[in-house]
Amino acid sequence: GEFDYSGSQALKALKEEGISTVLLNPNIATIQTSEGVADKVYFLPITPYFVEEIIKKEQPDGILLAFGGQTALNCGTQLYTSGTLAKYGVKVLGTSVEAIMYTEDRDLFVKKLNEIEVKTPISQAVESMDDAVAAAYKIGFPVMIRSAYALGGMGSGICKDEAELRTLAESAFAYSSQILVEESLKGWKEIEFEVIRDKNDHCFTVVSMENVDPLGVHTGESIVVAPTCSLTEKELDLLKELSTKTIRHLGIVGECNIQYAFNSETCDYRVIEVNARLSRSSALASKASGYPLAFVAAKLALGYGLDEIGEMGTPNSAYKAPEVDYMIVKIPRWDLTKFVGVSRQIGSSMKSVGEIMSIGKSFEEIMQKGLRMIGQGMHGFVGNDDVHFDDLDKELSRPTDLRIFSIAQAMEEGYSIDRIHELTKIDPWFLGKLKNIVDYKAKLSTYNKVEDIPADVMREAKILGFSDFQIARFVLN
Repeated sequence: GEFDYSGSQALKALKEEGISTVLLNPNIATIQTSEGVADKVYFLPITPYFVEEIIKKEQPDGILLAFGGQTALNCGTQLYTSGTLAKYGVKVLGTSVEAIMYTEDRDLFVKKLNEIEVKTPISQAVESMDDAVAAAYKIGFPVMIRSAYALGGMGSGICKDEAELRTLAESAFAYSSQILVEESLKGWKEIEFEVIRDKNDHCFTVVSMENVDPLGVHTGESIVVAPTCSLTEKELDLLKELSTKTIRHLGIVGECNIQYAFNSETCDYRVIEVNARLSRSSALASKASGYPLAFVAAKLALGYGLDEIGEMGTPNSAYKAPEVDYMIVKIPRWDLTKFVGVSRQIGSSMKSVGEIMSIGKSFEEIMQKGLRMIGQGMHGFVGNDDVHFDDLDKELSRPTDLRIFSIAQAMEEGYSIDRIHELTKIDPWFLGKLKNIVDYKAKLSTYNKVEDIPADVMREAKILGFSDFQIARFVLN
């Protein structure tokens, strides 16, 4: 176990079934290692050597791989291919190792999706620098570089020319023997779905999520909204259909996450990746929708069907996706000021150290609430007097941890939505909503005393997420 939320949910589900559990987790400071969650806990590194020693000692019947992040998947794959699991008669529960390998090995993944004519980014897996350079010229610059079998986008980035490619490929090879050279889809929308499937092939998407930042910024660094906002019903249905088709074809049992690059102008898409495991996004999706993905996935791994989990025909049933009448946003939190010499620029490799989640009825409300919570001393989207950018165009076109505040300044200085869209590639839908906040700030500033604000104006300000502090600041200025 490494992903705490999924691990503790899975252990809870197993306990409910009267199964005794052995947890291997190198991190002491997590909920799943608390007394009584698992029957036995080993604080050891998740490596084939240690896992084998524990299997020898504990003689388990089965093993779960999907709840411990990338580390558990990689280690489980090694134990399977080396024959260790077979040697001790340990069964992999839930998604089979073959299916995991389809999603992790890039070449297998592309071939598998080609069988059902689902598009993936034009990509070549290479194992040497010369091959990487040749592949880049064949695909055409700019290209995206990624390490295979890596978490958090380590060693990834976009290169404009051969010099940048060589520098980046060198660091990518440090993380992995195989790297991927792909067409750059920078600026496309990034859309994600959590998908669940049982042994009876009942399969559906649970929550749709959209990154406010376009492709080129890692999901962990992005502001993410659920459910998706800027897609039409038709576009959403297309992606949902592709999701279930892909997951069925890969043979995943349990929960997984599928990520798309989507171009609204041409209605073109690429499946960027499928994670055959619980991820950060699935924790977000569970908390956002009230559908406990990890808990359900653990029950599916034991052989239950979705119709047997919870009570059919009630909101408590796992058989269908919950319907939400509110919006949620996830905003990453960085502590870049703590580190000397660290660039504030963000990209496809993760730097964030945590995240907040904010719930509300409107996009304006969740953004304002969320920005107050990230602990950077902000009062919301507007009203932050101590943040000022001298070179706005640069700030907008190169993502940093403070870019969202440069958008507020640009709007106050009269930049049009089209101009900001051109510089940031953020969808005009989001920019229009953010502009509502800036426009309303101007409206509030026309009053001289809080007592003068009519009830309907005050109500609207609250719907748009303004705090008492912000309102006071604008009125009394």
